[in-house]
Amino acid sequence: MSDKIRVLVAKPGLDGHDRGAKVVVRGLRDLGMEVIYLGLRVTPEQIVEAAIQEDVDVVGLSCLSGAHMSLFPKTMELLKKKGPKDVLVVAGGIIAEKDIAPLKEAGIAEVFGPGTSIETIAKFITTKIGGKAK
Repeated sequence: MSDKIRVLVAKPGLDGHDRGAKVVVRGLRDLGMEVIYLGLRVTPEQIVEAAIQEDVDVVGLSCLSGAHMSLFPKTMELLKKKGPKDVLVVAGGIIAEKDIAPLKEAGIAEVFGPGTSIETIAKFITTKIGGKAK
């Protein structure tokens, strides 16, 4: 069994822009994490099913379309019902400041905006997960 942190990154909804998500995926891989990228246009149900099947430590959600206030809470609701209870969920994308508190109340551990460094994201993850990454 690997001692690397396993991260699932997904772009729920109809958002067709994934350059930022791909940068995060590559950056976390370069820092020693195992990263699974589900790609574009996945549903909350698909994300939760993949999180269960892949036995991930972290789920990263990315949204640039503005649909984060429906897609992210729906994903959290399904994770709480079906998924691993101890998975860390983080989010990124174009998310209004006023939406951050409600997303955190829904269970999102942190929201990273545009320009957040990979090192900042990785440090947050490793701190919360307990430093499993090499």
